[in-house]
Amino acid sequence: MEYRYIGRTGLRVSPICMGTMTFGTQCDKKEAFVIMDKAYDYGINFFDTAELYPVPPQTGLAGITEQWVGEWMQAKPRDSIILATKVTGGANGWFVPPIRHGLTAMDCFHIERAVEASLKRLQTDYIDLYQMHWPDTVVPIEESLKAFDRLIQSGKVRYTGTSNDTCYGLTKALMYAKNDTKCARFEAIQNNFSLLNRRFLDELATVCRKEQVSLLPYSPNAGGVLSGKYNQADGGKGRFADYIRSPNARQRVMANRFMNEKTLASAQKYLKVASDAGLHPITLATAWSKQFDFVASTIIGATKQSQLDVLLAAMEVTLSDEILKACDKVHEEILYPMG
Repeated sequence: MEYRYIGRTGLRVSPICMGTMTFGTQCDKKEAFVIMDKAYDYGINFFDTAELYPVPPQTGLAGITEQWVGEWMQAKPRDSIILATKVTGGANGWFVPPIRHGLTAMDCFHIERAVEASLKRLQTDYIDLYQMHWPDTVVPIEESLKAFDRLIQSGKVRYTGTSNDTCYGLTKALMYAKNDTKCARFEAIQNNFSLLNRRFLDELATVCRKEQVSLLPYSPNAGGVLSGKYNQADGGKGRFADYIRSPNARQRVMANRFMNEKTLASAQKYLKVASDAGLHPITLATAWSKQFDFVASTIIGATKQSQLDVLLAAMEVTLSDEILKACDKVHEEILYPMG
């Protein structure tokens, strides 16, 4: 098994991480345990969750995913697992989450309440990587970093990271931590990154390389779009097909961002690249995501254990220069379809 370090930490993780956001809505408890067992037996030592999960977020369900992960971990040696979870971002951000009555913030109070609740649900006394789920547009990052640092000093958290963040946000956080020598820095950033969404390659990749911060890409298969299932004549079945018909405006916007004329056209071309390479399209997309030098571990997700085979197959795949060039050609023909 190849292990990679996250940032400048002592966390050695498998190049693929098992994401859990589907557990509780799209996947029941029994199947979730089968999925985690299969991933663990394959050699995956890195598991990612969040206090907000499952997705789509629903009042009354938040926290169930962490609870299930915690129950599952009781049958495994705790130090054989690198566990990551997240504190919900500020309610002043992109949506109001069903956490703490929609009043979430990245201040000391909320961060400390969140970690205590997560530790209880996860049935553990420490979290290996604790992440800010998305930035707070009101609370200064200095306050957030100080709160995270106190968790590290207390032993409840080993390292911290951010997610869904910008180049400015990550750089500002790093610079504050560097200037305040008593404050721990973010060691990872978890952002959307796939063949259909390469925006990370603009400036964030440079920051990660220069500052030795690791990207933990999520949705390497663009929410299933890169599988080709939405290219079927009937529009296919899946989360985004459901979102398109949803009365929830935010879900419809998200679906249109991932599944539109350009992304489907790109997906069709990537299906040809995968076929020519003798790879399943999901294996191709997952392997592409994990092959960058600034990536520590690519986060995958599943709703049933049968989906894992083609995802885990990417562990053993290194794409040739010829395949990478073919992927780049598709991107150049339909530039930034998700941008």
